[in-house]
Amino acid sequence: MFFRNKICDIAPGFITLVLARILTGFAHGVYFSIGSTIAASLVPEEKRATAISIMFAGLTLAIVTGVPLGTFIGQHFGWRATFIGVSILGIIGLAASLLLVPNNLKNGKSASLKSQFKVLGNKRLIFAFLMTAMGYGGTFVVFTYLSPILQKITGFQESTVTFILLIYGIAIAFGNLLGGKVANKNPLKALLWMFAAQGLVLFAFYFTVSSPVLSIITLFLLGALSFVSVPGLQLLVVQIAEKELPGTEDVASGINIAAFNIGIAIGSYAGGIIVTSSLGLASTPWIGALFLVITVLITLYSIRLSKKD
Repeated sequence: MFFRNKICDIAPGFITLVLARILTGFAHGVYFSIGSTIAASLVPEEKRATAISIMFAGLTLAIVTGVPLGTFIGQHFGWRATFIGVSILGIIGLAASLLLVPNNLKNGKSASLKSQFKVLGNKRLIFAFLMTAMGYGGTFVVFTYLSPILQKITGFQESTVTFILLIYGIAIAFGNLLGGKVANKNPLKALLWMFAAQGLVLFAFYFTVSSPVLSIITLFLLGALSFVSVPGLQLLVVQIAEKELPGTEDVASGINIAAFNIGIAIGSYAGGIIVTSSLGLASTPWIGALFLVITVLITLYSIRLSKKD
């Protein structure tokens, strides 16, 4: 991570910078997939979702604090200084991993390359990946355009929007931890209610967005629900892989992270089409809610598959 961000720092032009960011992105899925399985392996089985949620809470807190801090550094010291700061944090993270991650982790069953490809052919895993992609697609239909929504429709000033987004980020961290506790026993059942609640709040936001007070309340609920399903989804994927394709837990977890990023891309792209169409910016909440309706149906079918097994 240090070397990849250092390349960004010394990038002579835009193309080099983009290529360096792509290279950095390769580490993203690997880190969170392996991190999820390590976190789950360090605690009793009934607390695995909580452990995963704590790990991902670090991500949400990093977003809440890192984005404004990085922007501040870039504005005052230049964009290269931001990447230097990220490189330094990468060194700290490496040192912390070397010091704090136990050396006596239990090795899981190894799997052949052929069996790892079977992950993409497993029906239950495919539907879990679809839940991830569609669920976060619905989130990012709105989240990508949240700032212009709050400014152009709700009527907030840009400085106020920054503060509101900070509250939104805190709600994300809170929801992430809550999601871990709820998903410990039965992740599929918990995910069904999480997606349903998120869809309802997204639909409600369509009606409350024009009210400053009601929009802030709705956004806090939406923030808490936006990432609440992360621990449950990761745990579900690990559980299915353990049961049906032993040794492919890391691979399945990594593909689930990829599904998360695919969902972000789909949601952002769909939001862009909506914003530039006759529907307009105000329609993004109910379109996002439609994504969650589809996710609920996928979850219901996944529950049916699990009962057959």
